[in-house]
Formats: sequence, structure tokens, C-alpha cells
Amino acid sequence: MTKQLSKPIILLLDLLALLILLAYGGLALMSQARWGFASVQLDPVWARVQEQKQIRVATDVGFRPFADERDSALIGYDIDLARAVADQMGVQVEFVPTGFDALYDALTSGRADMIASALPYAPEFGYRARFSTFYFDAGQVLVVQDDSTITGQDDLAGRRVGAALGSDADTYARRLAAANEQMTLDSQYDEPAQALADLRRGRLDAVITDNVTALSAIQSRPGLRIASALTSEPYVLAVPSEALQLQAEVNEALEQLRSEGFFEELNARWFR
Repeated sequence: MTKQLSKPIILLLDLLALLILLAYGGLALMSQARWGFASVQLDPVWARVQEQKQIRVATDVGFRPFADERDSALIGYDIDLARAVADQMGVQVEFVPTGFDALYDALTSGRADMIASALPYAPEFGYRARFSTFYFDAGQVLVVQDDSTITGQDDLAGRRVGAALGSDADTYARRLAAANEQMTLDSQYDEPAQALADLRRGRLDAVITDNVTALSAIQSRPGLRIASALTSEPYVLAVPSEALQLQAEVNEALEQLRSEGFFEELNARWFR
């Protein structure tokens, strides 16, 4: 026959267990407060950045206008952006020149704390990195003359549209032409700039090209405008997968820069 404990004894044991749990919890909090273990355990990358007051940024030098080298100094859209983000976080930047194919390896190996290198958003690499909010869209856009009545791809029936042969714009334009027999596609151009030149001359009604090329053409010489975006290829900053707090800090910095009009300044500075 199994002996049963009396209620007073059961209550006493429960109270003792509770006291033990509270004691362990108090010791853990004291240790974390003394040694800073809490922040390290949650995000060791952010803890290191704070301790050293420096963030190491991997970038693929030579992809203009996002990153380039002039007189032994790094310049470009992403270079300015990385410095501005670091400034918002109160730290300095150390750039780590890295080939594009090795950017994620720079994060996982610990060589870099962040990627700033015209990096397309790639959720399939979510196991290797955390991504910031989008800061630029390099997708395909529809460019027309300032006085054109074209507002989007639905207005291209009976129009002559140009694109650079073999480009992503050409691929998209061919799909449009297949769905719209009244649209005429001219993809004889070797470079988007040639198609845009013919658009200025009035030989084309519209041109499909990437957003970087479009912005550069529009800002270098007035007369053209972007009628609509056609596809999306957002660029992001990336941090190591364990860098939860650093990701939040980067996003906060981007939001602050966005509210200050910083990205409009970057566009005017680097797309021309």
C-alpha cells in the first residue's frame, strides 16, 4: 500500500522548491548584471561592435556606383550608406573588401559584421544571415519622355519600346510583347544608354531598363521620367544570423536616415 504525504508536508516541499528556483534565478540575474552575459548571449555580434566601437563591413569593390576605389579610398553609394548607418549607431566603420560570391562567407566566418554591397534580398539565405529593411530597388522600370501620356505597361499598345539585347529588361519586354501584339519591341541595342538616346530623339516611345540606369540617365540630363516600376529587386544590408540586436539597430538607423531624406541625397550624388 502506497503511503501518502500529508498536506502540510506537501505544502512545505512546494515552498522549498519555489525558494530554490528563486535563488537560482537571483544568482543568474546577478551574474548577468555583473558580467554582461545577457547581451552576449542574445547577440554576441552587437556586443562586440559596442565594445570595440567599430563595425566591420564587407563590400564588393568595383560594382559602380555602389562601391569603387579612388586614390586608395573607397567611395560609392553603399560606402556612404554604411558610414551613415555606423554614425547613427555611434561606431566607426572598417571596410572588408570581399568578392561578391564570398560575402555571406565573410559573415559566417566572423570576418565581417555586416554586408553593404548592392546585395539583393535573398530569403533562401536566411539560415546564414539576417536582412535589413529594403533601402534601394534595382528592378526594371519603364522610362518615357517627360511629356508622354504613358503611365504604365498597359499603355504600350501601338507603341515602340526599346531594351538592351540580352538584358533582364529584354526578357521582360519580350514577355510584354508576347502578351500585347500591338506593342513593337526594338531590342537591337547593345547598351541601355543607346535605347535611352533613341527615346530622347523620339525614335522610341518608351524604354525598359533597370532602375540604376534609369536614375542615372534622368539625373544626368533632363527630359525623361520613370513612368512606372515593372519588377522589384530590393537591396538590403545583411548581418550574421545570430545578430538579432544588430539587425534591429541597423533597421532603426535606416529608418532615421530615410526620415531625414538621406536616400534622396544618395540618389542625387551617385546616380548621374
